[in-house]
Amino acid sequence: MTWIKNRRTFLGAAGVSVFAAAFGSRGRATAQPFAQSCAARYQGYRPEDFARPYARFMAASTARAPRPVLDAYAAGPIDPATIPTFDAVTADLAASGYSPVETGFGRLPDGVVFAAVKTDMPRVTATMWDWWFGWHSTEPARYKLWHPDAHLHASLRDDRTAAAIPDRAKYIGNTTYVDEYVGPKLQQLAIEFRDPVQHGFDIPAEHTVVLGRVGSSIAPVDLGWLAHQVRPTPEGCEMRSRFYLNMRGMHVPNLREAACAVSRGPSIDPTDLVLGLDLARDLMLHCGQEMNHLAGFLPELHAEFSS
Repeated sequence: MTWIKNRRTFLGAAGVSVFAAAFGSRGRATAQPFAQSCAARYQGYRPEDFARPYARFMAASTARAPRPVLDAYAAGPIDPATIPTFDAVTADLAASGYSPVETGFGRLPDGVVFAAVKTDMPRVTATMWDWWFGWHSTEPARYKLWHPDAHLHASLRDDRTAAAIPDRAKYIGNTTYVDEYVGPKLQQLAIEFRDPVQHGFDIPAEHTVVLGRVGSSIAPVDLGWLAHQVRPTPEGCEMRSRFYLNMRGMHVPNLREAACAVSRGPSIDPTDLVLGLDLARDLMLHCGQEMNHLAGFLPELHAEFSS
């Protein structure tokens, strides 16, 4: 218990320090320039969203997760001995073969929590997913296409969507800032996308791997890692997703984004950064919902907006 208390004290102090750096000693007066340019957070779609050119893809609610995800949710945590450790993730997400755990959640003895989801995606390709990760975070309404029930806000450190560069270059090395519900809990996250090749992944043609360092958008604290491998199947492709949380680190926060996250509220709650099995279970379900939902219309969305 002392260890948890000390961790929460540290995380709380980290959040306060970022708040102070972003707002300064004068508080609200210093924050005002940020607040004036911060996008709002809101549930669902607003009337003006339906004027977007992609409005026909906006659904009232998210599609149901596939049966294997629902079964794993009901079954409870898996045996820790079956969970591959993060240092084996490149072998676990190899270009061929499968893992003993393709869909499930659990916790390793060192406290790292784990979630895995396998999603079959007829008609979808890895190219479409590289395009999506470079396109979806530039405005909240795009992000909501992915999970209209849980996604509330998205913004980018650098908007590269119109740049004449490959789709992977639009998100690798970039950071997306999102507000979303994972289960009943609102999360404010900064996800920095890393180069998977530099981290040891083998990515053949027609495959892709999306690798992200997941942290708080307010505190200078990293929370864990995500990896999504997309590889072809006879019907289209399959995505094999992995999440490892409670793998701590530090990052330099984006002060403007931190200030905007605070202005959207709620500000940092240190207990949000101590992640347990309930979060792993909810994250598995969330991933199963959003990947399955978007895959249903991603071919049409990509065909219309990728050029």
